[in-house]
Amino acid sequence: MEIEFVSTIAVIAPDPVESRKLYVDALGLPLGGEAYLHSERIPGTKSFGVWPLSQAAEACFGEEEWPAHLAVPQVSIEFDVADVAAVRAAADELVAAGYELLHPVRQEPWGQTVVRLLSPEGAILGISHIPSMHD
Repeated sequence: MEIEFVSTIAVIAPDPVESRKLYVDALGLPLGGEAYLHSERIPGTKSFGVWPLSQAAEACFGEEEWPAHLAVPQVSIEFDVADVAAVRAAADELVAAGYELLHPVRQEPWGQTVVRLLSPEGAILGISHIPSMHD
């Protein structure tokens, strides 16, 4: 698998209101959006976000509650690869290496193709292709 860049870093927020107070009000980050706060205007990352835990659970499992048998994630990091075929190949490599995927490869409504797993540290790791982030 050949990672081209880190596309997204998002803290996972069990309490989005408190997180907004820190990241927007106190730190002054230019984050927009309603529930999922994010910005593509913070140097050093293609996208930084504050992702509500309920939305992370919905994205991974189709339900708003994070499964009790899994570690509750603190962060999500997505690594971008060259194209959709590379996402599928990465998923196959991860499964062959013994990793359990949180969900199969899928295309999101905004065009991102992604597969996710939970790291040993409890981070959601995504291998994705986001066409708009490639030159």
